[in-house]
Parts: sequence; structure tokens; C-alpha cells
Amino acid sequence: MTQSLLMCPPDYFGVQYSINPWMNSQRGKVDLRLASQQWQDYFSLLQKFATIRLIDPEPHVPDLVFTANAGLILGNKFVQSNFKHKERRSEEPLFREWFQSQGYEGLALPDSIYFEGAGDTLFQKGANLLWAGHGFRTDRSAHAILKKDFRIEVVSLRLVDPRFYHLDTCFCPLEDGGALYYPQAFDSESLKLIEEHTAPEKRITVSDEDASHFACNSVLLDRNIIMNYASAKLESQLNKAGYSVYICPVTEFMKAGGANKCLTFNLDPFQENKNQGIKKNKMPLAV
Repeated sequence: MTQSLLMCPPDYFGVQYSINPWMNSQRGKVDLRLASQQWQDYFSLLQKFATIRLIDPEPHVPDLVFTANAGLILGNKFVQSNFKHKERRSEEPLFREWFQSQGYEGLALPDSIYFEGAGDTLFQKGANLLWAGHGFRTDRSAHAILKKDFRIEVVSLRLVDPRFYHLDTCFCPLEDGGALYYPQAFDSESLKLIEEHTAPEKRITVSDEDASHFACNSVLLDRNIIMNYASAKLESQLNKAGYSVYICPVTEFMKAGGANKCLTFNLDPFQENKNQGIKKNKMPLAV
């Protein structure tokens, strides 16, 4: 079944503030023409493997292009993000309205709990398991609510390197229970959890070089993996594991701290996860 992805054209993209280390020296330095071309090339490549839906770009919301942070969906439930930084909070009603217009039931965490959506929550294909990051943008208390209301196993992973402030910048679940990840982005307890849930032969760890080019911030569509960058060694490892690797640079977007995965939101969380029981005592929609 063809997957569906949500994207946002980069009409108003740019680095206008600094809320992560990648942005610190990049204000006003985005080549808008190149960013537009990179996004279009990426969009065209994704269309070969997935159906692309679009949310309209809006002025004064430059990071709306990073749709991965919209929230989290399971079945027809959409849990909206509560952004930590005020600079991104204007995205919340835009994403909420889009998902409501598509028929999703909107759910919200308490305003006091930070949660940054599919940037920090990643489903493991074929398992009732959600990898969930915390430490920089998402509060660990959000994980307990998701576990309770979605009735899904949640593995909480603490992020310790501010360059990798979202889980999807340093961790990518693979097919057949596998994982691609950068060990130095996690504390020792989290590394043990990754190892407990991932067989040794299914683990692919990335080097500093690959991690610094956001190799883990990749989009997996069946056995096709689309990446900003991969060293020859990493590409060979992925090929041997049965993946077709597509290098699609999005370097202008890295100036804002995001790459390929950040630019997409998966509207079809893995089929195995869709129909898990969800408690009927709903979280209220934020207004």
C-alpha cells in the first residue's frame, strides 16, 4: 500500500531566529532559491514512492516546512504538538486546523507538557512499539500519557547532545525490527534500551561524520531509504541489509536544524499500529 506524506512548500522558509545549535550562525543565510530547488527535487523523488499531501505555507511561520513536528497520529487520532519554544507555537493552530479538515479526531496534551510530535515519537514497523525521545523538546511525562491512551509500548530515550534535539535527528527505525542510530546522542540507559529491543544484527550505528550530516534523519518507504547524506561505509551497510539508498541533499534546511525526515509527516503510521485499542476517555481538543 502506498504511504501518504504531508509536506509544506518552503515559500516562507528561512532562519529568522535561533532555537537550536544549527541555527546559531545561520540567520538570514539561507539561499532561498537553492532551498526551493532542493525541496522540489526531494518532493519529486518522494512522489515515486508515496502520495504527497500539502499544507499551505504561511508568512511569519518559517518552520512550518518541518511538518514532522505537527503532532502524532494513530488511526484517526491526532495528538497535536505543544512546542517548547514560543517561536514555533503559531504552527499549532495551523496543523490542528489541517488535521481537523481531513477528519482526524483532535487530541491535546495538557498545555504544561511539551511535546513535539513525530520529531520525538517514531513507530517501529511491525510492532506495537513507539520510540519516544525526551531531554530537549519533549517532556518525558508526555510518554506516559501516550502509553496509557494509545495502549502502546513506549520506549523512552533520553537525548544528551543538543545538536540532536529531536529523536528523529539521531534515530531511524528500520524494517524487521532494525534501527539506524547515533549512539553518542543517548545516555547509557537509553543505549541499553535500544539494545534490548533491537537484535545485534539489526543495529546499524552511524559515525560522527554521518550523524553530523543528519544521516539518521531519513525517510523509509518500504525498502527505500531517502537521506541527505551517507558515507560509502554506511551506504554499503544499508545495501547489505536490503535497502535501496537515495541521496537527496537538503543542506539549506539543515541550516535550521532539519533534514529529510523533518520535512515530512507520515499520514499512514504503519498498518500494524493503526487499530490498536485506544481508550475512550479522550483528551480534550485544545482551543
